[in-house]
Parts: sequence; structure tokens; C-alpha cells
Amino acid sequence: MIRRTRPVAAMCALLAALTAGAAFPAGAGADEPTGDDAPRVDLVLDVSGSMRTRDIDGGTRMAAAKQAFNEVLDATPEEVRLGIRTLGADYAGDDRETGCKDTAQLYPVGPLDRTEAKTAVATLVPTGWTPIGPALLKAADDLDGGTGSKRIVLISDGEDTCAPLDPCEVAREIAAEGIGLTIDTLGLVPNTTMRRQLSCIAEATGGTYTSVEHTDELADKVSQLVERAADPVVTPVATEGADACPKAPVLKSGLYTDREEFGQQRWYRVDVLPGQELRASVSVAADRPVRPDYGVLLRAVTVSGREIVRGEAAGNGRTDVISTGLRYPKPDIEDADTGRPAAETVCLAVTNSFSAASGVRATPGLPVELTVDVVDGPSVADDVASFGLGRGWWLLGALVAVGFLAGLFGGWLSRWRIAVWRTN
Repeated sequence: MIRRTRPVAAMCALLAALTAGAAFPAGAGADEPTGDDAPRVDLVLDVSGSMRTRDIDGGTRMAAAKQAFNEVLDATPEEVRLGIRTLGADYAGDDRETGCKDTAQLYPVGPLDRTEAKTAVATLVPTGWTPIGPALLKAADDLDGGTGSKRIVLISDGEDTCAPLDPCEVAREIAAEGIGLTIDTLGLVPNTTMRRQLSCIAEATGGTYTSVEHTDELADKVSQLVERAADPVVTPVATEGADACPKAPVLKSGLYTDREEFGQQRWYRVDVLPGQELRASVSVAADRPVRPDYGVLLRAVTVSGREIVRGEAAGNGRTDVISTGLRYPKPDIEDADTGRPAAETVCLAVTNSFSAASGVRATPGLPVELTVDVVDGPSVADDVASFGLGRGWWLLGALVAVGFLAGLFGGWLSRWRIAVWRTN
């Protein structure tokens, strides 16, 4: 299994989801998503001719997929609106143009009738081409509407056969629309080319890629992804940073997404009251081939241009996402004239040093995920962020005090020994 680095902001979203889950138990029917708020999942299954291959637990890939689907349908949470789409299930001919249109909705996205869905899956027979790109476009349409989470789970045993419609570019276009749709991919007995393509599709939308070689692995992973769609999540808000602080959007506490071109700098503004602390983190994802040696810089700057604090991180091509963060506590001081605290506008600047590999498209920009949290500041002076150097000040003070006392004791001991020597 290939594991992908998750952005820092995604961890914040996960913590928020866990907190929401603890505060509102699953049994509280009033809080369960219904209607337009319900999570939606579209399972996209490759039914091309290669699915006849017998190399998964002694059976065909198609048999493994059907068994996994039956288990997944039994375990799907009631609140999830689930659908099934196929690719390569109907046309067995050699006409490429027709084969690349071979994608159909086997079961519509909506309330799940488990018996009906299982019956539809049982009729599938490995047939034709592998039009992954067209299938993803249609699956995005299947999930159109609603305000709940949207997820596509793509299961395939081969790379797309309908170039030049690159499925990776299709995934990037879907991500650029800002509809909050995540694509997870699973590769059955993958080769290098297929693994690279399915990984690219998942990375473009913040999803995951998993290679599968056994039936139970397939069933477990698909079930996890469907159940994950039912978890409460923090929905990112699409925003658009500016090229200068005065024109930047003002952000509140929350999770935001944006796009940033190679080597570009984007600005955002946050208001911080005295006694509050600004905590910000940013993640930039390389959703296409880039040159190694890159970095991301997050700076907090005053409106007059003075840098307050910065966070930075560098990469060398081993990870697809690079993240950094910062903290800025504002002292609790009241305005002398009005008696009320005055907010300070802090400018956040996000800069990346990614550069495109030869022949790679520069647009749309790289995915940026920005987390902003303005909280009550520390109430005690020994908080790590209360001093610019954190608890290093305490260590420095302790070393100075010890050195001073050691010097006094050493001087006294020397004078005493000299006095004794003279007496004797």
C-alpha cells in the first residue's frame, strides 16, 4: 500500500471531525445528515475485458470486485447516498470512439436499496475498453447538487485507454471547480504505469491511492472509504488570495482552499484582538510533476510591511505535499482612548518555490489549503509562544544564574585557600 503525506490542515479537519463525533453521538437522529446534507458516494468500477484475468485469490478480478461490492453494500451506513457507475461494461467492439464513450450509471446515487444494487452488480460481465477520464466526468455529474460531502471511489485494473483525454487532467479540472469532491483510487494487481496514473488522480483531489491484490483487502478498503464519507467533516471554503495585502480577503477562523501558480505569492488578512493568538498553517500540494528541491513560506506581516513571524519548510521530491505553520500571540492591552481593545490586521503571505517540469502545464495553479484559527491567548507567561524564543529564555536565564553563583563560590574558595596558605 502506498501511503501519501497528509497536509497539516487535513489533521486539523480530522480533529474537528472527531470532536464533532464525540459531541453528537450517532444515535442522535436529529443531527444525522438527510436530504441535501447527506454524504454522497459514487463507486466507479472498471468492467473492461482485462477484469477476466484470474489472479486474485484463484478467481477473476471481476469475481473479487463483485464479492467486495456485496460486502460493502451490506455495510454502507444508512445516511450515505450511494451510486454505482461502470466503465467498459457494454461495448466489446474495436471502434475506439465508441469504446471511449462506454460508461453508464448502473445504480443512481440516492437512498440505497441493497437488494436492487446487488442484483445490478451480479449482471456485470467484463467487456470492453477503459475510459477512466470520461467516467470521472460523468461521475462528477452523478454527484452534482447537495451540500454534503462528495466522494468518488474508482476501482480499476488498468490505465486509461482513451488518451488524449488524460484522466489526471480531468481530476485536476474537477478539483479546480471547488465543489469539494474527493477521488479515491484502488488499483487491482497494479503495474507501474497504472499506479502512477491512479496516484495522480487521487492526489489532484486530496484523495488516497491503494494497491489491492486480495479480495478481503478490496472489501475492507472500499468500506473504509464509504464510511469515511459519512463522518462529519470541516468543509473547506474556496477563497482567492490577492497579490498585495491591502487587496487581500479578510479571513475568519476556518479552513480555506485556493490555487497558487508556480513561484507565486498570495496574500490574506486576519484581524487579531489584544489577548488573542493567531494560529495559521498552510499546505501546498504538487498535483503534477515538479522539479525537486522546493519549499513553502508562510509569513505574518503588519500592514506597514514589518515581518512578525514566519514558518517555512523545504522538500526534495520525496513528498507530494509540503506544509508549515506559525503562531502569533498579541499582548492583552486595552485602548487608552475608548477602553475597548483594538484589533490588529495581520497580513498572511503564502509563497512557494515549486517549478514545473518540462512540458507540464502551469494552470490551474497548485492546490493550497490554509487553516486559520484565532483563539484566546495564553493566560500564563510560561506559554511556549509567549516569548519569541519559547522556553529557551528560561534555559538561558538558568545558565546565567548558575554561572554567576559558580563564579562567586569559586572566587570565595580561592580567597579562602590563599588565606590558609598565608597563615601556615
